[in-house]
Amino acid sequence: MSEVRDPRVDDYIAGLPPWQQGLCEQLRTIVHAADPEITETIKRSVQPYFVLDGNVCALLAAKDHVNLFVYDGGVVPDPDGLITAGHDNTTARTIGFREDDPVDEVALTAFLRRLVADNRAGGWRKLKKQG
Repeated sequence: MSEVRDPRVDDYIAGLPPWQQGLCEQLRTIVHAADPEITETIKRSVQPYFVLDGNVCALLAAKDHVNLFVYDGGVVPDPDGLITAGHDNTTARTIGFREDDPVDEVALTAFLRRLVADNRAGGWRKLKKQG
């Protein structure tokens, strides 16, 4: 299955400053590379979400940064230190990027693949109950 891009996500990204457009497209590509079955949608009226057996992640561009919210319930290990905020959140944590921040594509892809595997195994809520 090849990735399917939602034109509403295209519209969201097109409305951003150039540096955020490039970053969001890069993140979008990484998300789809992590698993080609991930689909895009818009939730909360305008926010791009990536889903597969539940939420995987969401993009949110702010004035001076872009957040990638990862919906892992805090169960996906983060040995590469990708998480920048929400370390103790029970639903989603944040990977934040500012202009010119590097994106560790290898580490992010591995993180997202683990998150998708957890979703396929019933999701982080089920895994926390079993753990």
